[in-house]
Amino acid sequence: MRRILRRREIVADDWRHLGEGAEEGSALIVPLVELRKDPERWRRWRGRLGVRLSSVDPVEELAADLPRLDLVAIEFPSPSDGRGYSAARLLRERLGFRGELRAVGAGVRQDQVFLLARCGFDAIELAENEDPDAARRALDRYDVAYQGGSREVALRRQRFSSRPG
Repeated sequence: MRRILRRREIVADDWRHLGEGAEEGSALIVPLVELRKDPERWRRWRGRLGVRLSSVDPVEELAADLPRLDLVAIEFPSPSDGRGYSAARLLRERLGFRGELRAVGAGVRQDQVFLLARCGFDAIELAENEDPDAARRALDRYDVAYQGGSREVALRRQRFSSRPG
């Protein structure tokens, strides 16, 4: 069973990726291309549904599907590919996604965990050779950040929009 870092806890992953033998009604992550190929099949899926975005998939394509999705997994093909950070901020801040946002792929390293969390990721599927305990400790590596994270930006927007005119 795969173990992930979810909201500061190392837990057994209750999600399966397409092709890993998921049964109807289970929590399943499908690639965006698969979601687009047979949308009716996934509308009928009785379990929790997630989608996996490659680093080149346009996040905006998910806007209409977000109410149905419980999870969005964003792929980091290498540690130097930062497109996933931007995708996460777009999902959280512009599209208002409130489900689980997960970083996945060979490029997910423990030294990125702090930045991933600041961009809105709440679950991290580390690369195979990474130490989950070191990743959890990395969340507390810094106590000051120069820029507001995804949550702070959302709170500022909420406060601004609730001010009397």
